Amino acid sequence: MGSLPVIVGVDGSPDSERALRWAADAARARSAPLRVVHVWPYATAERAAAGERGGDPVLADLQDRPYLADLPDVEFRGLSGLADNQLPALGAEGQLLVLGSRGRGGFTSLLLGSNGLACAARSACPVVVVPRPDRAGTRQGPDGEAVPPAVRRVTLGVDASSDEPAAIGFAVAEAARRGARLQVVSGYTWPMLLPPAFEYAAVYEATQEEYEDALGVQLVDALAPHRARHPEVEVTVQLRAEDAAGQLVAASVASDLVVVARHRRRLPIGPRLGSVAHAVLLHAVCPVAVVPETSDEDAADAPADDGDSAA
Repeated sequence: MGSLPVIVGVDGSPDSERALRWAADAARARSAPLRVVHVWPYATAERAAAGERGGDPVLADLQDRPYLADLPDVEFRGLSGLADNQLPALGAEGQLLVLGSRGRGGFTSLLLGSNGLACAARSACPVVVVPRPDRAGTRQGPDGEAVPPAVRRVTLGVDASSDEPAAIGFAVAEAARRGARLQVVSGYTWPMLLPPAFEYAAVYEATQEEYEDALGVQLVDALAPHRARHPEVEVTVQLRAEDAAGQLVAASVASDLVVVARHRRRLPIGPRLGSVAHAVLLHAVCPVAVVPETSDEDAADAPADDGDSAA
């Protein structure tokens, strides 16, 4: 296979097993290799390498899972080091990095582990975080696991006033891959909060309806090239003067996947997620994909250059 692998981080916890199931389905749908990685915090490099050959009890326990049996290319890899350093770095080697919302560490009520936050903030490829099935609003089956919605739906959170081609491309391609509907959710603030120097700027003298119409046009234009590549995807748009994170968390109850752009904020102590991505990761009921500003999937989804474009 020539495609980059789907990579999943495991640690022997039920959360990481849910992530492994999700990653196996993603690899199957993409016809991509699956790489299952366990990071040993206190192992030597030699011991971690030996773990790939059966010496790692976490990896050994997962190798005979029936849902992996039909995948032609599955690799189990042990790494030595700190997970919140090693796992984000794996994003440079894969097309998708999948994690559970929590691992073995932390306290019982923790909503999202440090590894999930580190990967979502720093990985070079899109990161999917699979939540626990005990979050409020989750429909559970007899086995206690989450039940997918009756109608397949991918929800995309996008800022209508900015350009987010990577997240849009990922969401449209994912909806096409799943045979799902795409719901686009965008929130905006009204009235506009402006510093005094801009109080009388003509651009902000429009009515709310005019402002929303202008945002709607921008959103349609941003979606257009991606919809042209996947005309089979049914798209609905929800543009409201409401908190975007709240809208996305509410939509996650009836979604297979929520997709958000990363919007990193660089602080002196390192990169951090934007507020919407952070809130959705903490509270969404379904898996959440956090997409960096550029990603391999977005590039792959772009139309091929036929050589006739002007330099």
